[in-house]
Amino acid sequence: MSQVCITKHLKLPFQFDEKQLLSDLDKVLEKEWKDHFNQRVYSGDWKSIALYAPNGNPNDIFASRAEPAPIMPTMFLSDCEYFQKVFAHFKCELLSVRLLNLGPGSYIKPHRDHDLGYENGCFRLHIPIKTNPNVEFILGDVLLPMKPGECWYTNVNYEHSVVNRGNTDRVHLIIDGQRNEWSDALFFALASKESLLTLEPITYDENTMAQIIQELEYTKPEGYQQIINDMKSR
Repeated sequence: MSQVCITKHLKLPFQFDEKQLLSDLDKVLEKEWKDHFNQRVYSGDWKSIALYAPNGNPNDIFASRAEPAPIMPTMFLSDCEYFQKVFAHFKCELLSVRLLNLGPGSYIKPHRDHDLGYENGCFRLHIPIKTNPNVEFILGDVLLPMKPGECWYTNVNYEHSVVNRGNTDRVHLIIDGQRNEWSDALFFALASKESLLTLEPITYDENTMAQIIQELEYTKPEGYQQIINDMKSR
């Protein structure tokens, strides 16, 4: 049996308007952004603000399908008409939508996220709004040349890192969506079903395990304590 070539990223067939993305971003830039809660995985300046979140909390950027609270627009979305048009392209349940700003000279260390690939029934999308040629997003040893207005699927179960070597902020709109028939039709037209749903066996190192536990303790999804106990016993 031949080995499956796993699809870890896809450039989706959407191109959003850079000027309108920047216009809506300007409406949010003066709001209160929070330092990313997982300080273990980055150095420098990495801030966030949520547009869809549990109970509409703009400070809650964690995506969880086990979250009992309803996912609602935050107060900052009402003025952002173009962002709303962007979200309307995605005919699926939104699990989380947020803006992430990586400042000049800042670095997101190599790490893996937990259960955030298409094979887990969800998907993470990046839409760059502000970037520069000296931003390096590396996923599974591949440099992804993300440009403003493009839309990329990234399977962040695999190791990834970001460094902003430029002199300007790097701001991405990050969408986590629930897999459904609409997304299957889209994704399977771009890559084989087998390549998207196969996951290489992954063993987590000590730092990654600590990161995942920290995220679970931060968000406290349903059944989180048992999950933490199981991970600590490995």
